[in-house]
Amino acid sequence: MAENQENQNAGSTEQNASPVFSLQRTYVKDLSLEMPNAPEIFLEQEAPTVSVEINVSAQRLAQTVFESAVTATVTTRIEDKVLYLVEATQAGIFEIDNIPAEQMDPLIGIVCPTMLYPYLRATIADAINRTSLPALHLSEVNFQALYEQRAAEQAGTAATEQVQ
Repeated sequence: MAENQENQNAGSTEQNASPVFSLQRTYVKDLSLEMPNAPEIFLEQEAPTVSVEINVSAQRLAQTVFESAVTATVTTRIEDKVLYLVEATQAGIFEIDNIPAEQMDPLIGIVCPTMLYPYLRATIADAINRTSLPALHLSEVNFQALYEQRAAEQAGTAATEQVQ
């Protein structure tokens, strides 16, 4: 009987050591739409120019619970006038446990934003659709390349600070 209990305890310890990664919830954390030059801007005949900025952030909420967020800012202009400005932050709550320390940062900086981005794209497309203007669908983002670029920038900043 004691042997069975030891086997059960060993089995539960092994289960506790298995990696856990799951999306618990996704939500729109922030959404803003501005059309500062409406309705006059609707009379313009020129094609608009579009600029998109993407940012990623994360924070630990509890021992094994993390929030990851992806923010997109879309600015559309005709000449020097803003047609519309949309900013949205899509966030998610992730349970992450028993992941090696060296894998945590890439998991939070690459995998989590990659999972959230389709929701963000839909949120922005819906907001723009409500302006009565032609739809704009954000292109795919390579979050691994973005992560590596930011890591290189941080390494460069750290090296510069050490020299000074």
